[in-house]
Amino acid sequence: MQWSLLRPVGLVPAALVLTTIAACAEAGKSAGPSEFLLVAQIVLLIAVGRGLGEIMQRIGQPSVIGELLAGILLGPSLFGWIWPEAQHAIFPKTPEQKAMIDGIAQFGILLLLLLTGMETDLKLVRKVGKAAIAISIAGILVPFACGFALGEFLPDALLPNPQQRLVASLFMGTALSISSVKIVAVVVREMNFMRRNVGQIIVATAVIDDTIGWIIIAVIFSLASHGTLDIASVAKAVLGTLAFLAISFTIGRRLVFQLIRWANDNLVSAAAVITVILLLMCVMALITHLIGVHTVLGAFVAGILVGESPILTRQIDERLRGLISSVFMPVFFGLAGLSADLSVLRDPNLLMLTGLLVVIASVGKFGGAFVGGTLGGLNTRESLALASGMNARGSTEVIIATIGLSIGVLSQNLFTMIVTMAIVTTMAMPPMLRAALAKLPMNKEEKERLEREQFEKRGFVANLERPLLAVDESVNATFAAHVAGLIAGMRGLPITVLHIGKRAGEREKARDGEASHEAVVKKAAETVSAHGEGDAGSVDVVTRARRAELGQTIAEEARKGFDLLVVGVDKVVATKDRFDRRIEDIVAEFEGPLAIVAAKGKHLKQPMPDALNILVPVSGSGVSKRGAEVAVALAQAGSGSLRVIYVATTRDRGAQRGASRGLSQETGILKDASDLAARYDLDITTTLRVNRAPEAAILREIDTTDIDLVVMGVDRIQGDHFSFGGVADAVLRQSKVSVLLVSSGEARQVPADKT
Repeated sequence: MQWSLLRPVGLVPAALVLTTIAACAEAGKSAGPSEFLLVAQIVLLIAVGRGLGEIMQRIGQPSVIGELLAGILLGPSLFGWIWPEAQHAIFPKTPEQKAMIDGIAQFGILLLLLLTGMETDLKLVRKVGKAAIAISIAGILVPFACGFALGEFLPDALLPNPQQRLVASLFMGTALSISSVKIVAVVVREMNFMRRNVGQIIVATAVIDDTIGWIIIAVIFSLASHGTLDIASVAKAVLGTLAFLAISFTIGRRLVFQLIRWANDNLVSAAAVITVILLLMCVMALITHLIGVHTVLGAFVAGILVGESPILTRQIDERLRGLISSVFMPVFFGLAGLSADLSVLRDPNLLMLTGLLVVIASVGKFGGAFVGGTLGGLNTRESLALASGMNARGSTEVIIATIGLSIGVLSQNLFTMIVTMAIVTTMAMPPMLRAALAKLPMNKEEKERLEREQFEKRGFVANLERPLLAVDESVNATFAAHVAGLIAGMRGLPITVLHIGKRAGEREKARDGEASHEAVVKKAAETVSAHGEGDAGSVDVVTRARRAELGQTIAEEARKGFDLLVVGVDKVVATKDRFDRRIEDIVAEFEGPLAIVAAKGKHLKQPMPDALNILVPVSGSGVSKRGAEVAVALAQAGSGSLRVIYVATTRDRGAQRGASRGLSQETGILKDASDLAARYDLDITTTLRVNRAPEAAILREIDTTDIDLVVMGVDRIQGDHFSFGGVADAVLRQSKVSVLLVSSGEARQVPADKT
């Protein structure tokens, strides 16, 4: 079945080739560069590259191999050998025509480095720390020395300029020593080893390799530009690179985040954030060029900073990744394949040298990584897996070789040898790594960590990116700001405070209230940091004032990609079992998850408590689990207590009739809640209330315990007016302590007698 599906797909590039040949033969009659030829080249490279990439992925190889092979097939290695006139007609070597496609490829290099940087996880590097650094250094030094030595002994005929042998040797050493973080990450991810201890070390080591490699390339580029070993120019390049990195990861990190946030929140044009990201990449690439190093370093660092932006939404990330993967990658790697003429390997001497290059590259990298792994504290099996994973060169070596060819450091034959080495080592890596990883056992500590991470992956709080806090000047708003600050502080989330109590004409009067809410959020986040919980504690807070009608204001904010709206206003409920009109106006314009806060009891006098004693009702439903998750996060963020009570709503009890499971299901639900708390080392008290209406059981628990906050997961109920159902309504109205209602984004249709 799969082969029958692939056959028509494989015919499409072939038909395109034949059609293009005829057209290009006609177009080739005209002198000067041709836009038609440019489009034809792009079409062929994308069609054949993506088609072969699909086939490669189906047989367990990275798609980049297919894109390289597409260039080799369309180049002098095969197509030019079979039908040289047609190949020259489609890919003429005239400088003007070649410059057109080369310009696209050069921009593609920058985009590829931007994507590589975005996939670089610095948190992972910091997590594995010293081990990855030690492994990376050993894994670079050994193959670098081997490659440098090989470059020193290469025949003069293989060098375009024998007087620049030093630079060529440095390029060879770099090409042999760096792993392709993209290829490594793809294979490790495909095998579900990304979160395993050894998987993290492999990927982190590849990240460090890549980072060091691009710094080395930047310095070598400066050296090659001057032609000789000019100490002053090299020192300028090194110091300039260090200064660029220092500024980028301090001031630049903050600036990039603010620019992305500003574009996302203020620009209404399509793909505004992607435009800002591309401009950032270009500006940083120009800066590195001005300090005398290659533009790829600027693009790579820009990618790292963009990838670390807390509000880079998944949609933006996927659109940018799709553009690069579907257009620029097949064009760039296809052109790299076109530049590699494998027919030269018919020369026995070149073939032998290429084989020697592959052996030296593989043994050097494998041996260096294995030694580094052993020195870094890994056992033999882990070191073997690490060494197998680090041997993939992939796209990184092709980019390095392309740079070397473009600046005249590498000859055409040497370029072909390096590309061949990159293809062979990359194709050998996946089966080697799979075989090595399959034999690695999992210890108890690692198993517990993976189970916790898998749970968090499906959870609500762990996947939050941008909360929005809507408040007025009330005490309830201050308590809501405190709650929102605890949630944001757990993971260092940026938060926007929207002041809805005053209109634009009264902003001056409202400023003190706005500033106080910002301070409350930051203070709550600092509380999290003081307890040593979460990822950050410090959060970025932006405050906005209401400038239009309430509904319009919320609608304008909702389009900016917030995934949780926390509401804190003076009046929550109105008469006749309805929420206040302002609450209904807010909810009508926000379709995502909501958290509505109602401060009561001691929180009216102390809206910023030092601790929260929380009660969370659970029934086994999805929404009750969401409430439990938020309650656990709040308890984890500060010092306090957590009490869980089992309650069954009317529909829950109806579903259980005749199930003959009795108390076993109810105690199982409580056990699930206990396990949730145990994952975060929280003490928990559980209570089972049966044969009692849910709201009565909850209110009874409030009266008989010392809790001061009820956290309930609730459903939005479709009806004539906004509602969370009868149980939530009763608790909200009758509770003597504060209530936090956490809802999903969807409304559920429930008959009136079932709420």
